[in-house]
Amino acid sequence: MRQTLLGALGIALFLVLWEVIGRLQLASISWPPLSDVLVMLADPDRRPLFQRAIGATLESTALGYLWGTTAGLLLAALAHLLPVMRRGSDRLAAVLNSVPSIALGPIFLVVLTRESTPAAVSSIHVFFIVFVSVSSGLQRATPAHRDLFSVLGADRLRRFARLELPAALPALASGLRLAWPAALIGAIIGEWFGAPRGIGILIINAMQNFQIVLLWCAVLLAVGSSLLFYGLLTLLERTAYARFS
Repeated sequence: MRQTLLGALGIALFLVLWEVIGRLQLASISWPPLSDVLVMLADPDRRPLFQRAIGATLESTALGYLWGTTAGLLLAALAHLLPVMRRGSDRLAAVLNSVPSIALGPIFLVVLTRESTPAAVSSIHVFFIVFVSVSSGLQRATPAHRDLFSVLGADRLRRFARLELPAALPALASGLRLAWPAALIGAIIGEWFGAPRGIGILIINAMQNFQIVLLWCAVLLAVGSSLLFYGLLTLLERTAYARFS
């Protein structure tokens, strides 16, 4: 409760500071007051624009989140069950993570469609985080527990399903929590490569037309959605640690 109150107080102070800086124009016209941004967000004429943009971005983020989570979980499980794959899997994940998203966008644009590019870029960010989290989590089972399962006659697959995978669930939950903001950033970057709609397109249009308030509206929508899902996944993480730790 204390951490929650301190967090809420910090956010409130930041919002007040935002309004003060905008009203006094301490950062020139590039920093509008928060009240102006909220007024534009609440404008009924612009509401369909914002709804289409955030809906498209969240859809791409969810797809990329699902693809990246599935790929990271499967590769981590295979590398754990087949030790000969472990070193190659680690290097593959590291190489994919080291490639900048801005360089992956044109490749996905050629290989896939414009609509699928944001989700594909998003999935790369999620894949690495989930892979690292699950790989480390699968090592949490103690040697004593592994020996016990072996003595009781459990084969490798049964030991994986009933011991090692449940032990990795808290680490997986932590990875999922950290992966959502990365997935959202990847989706927004992917939208810059010709997506028909989304927060990324809204940001580009606002920058090109020097619509400062609209630009901040797009940023605030992205931040708000990221914090919302981050909070929900934090609850999932706490549940996983309470149940499986």
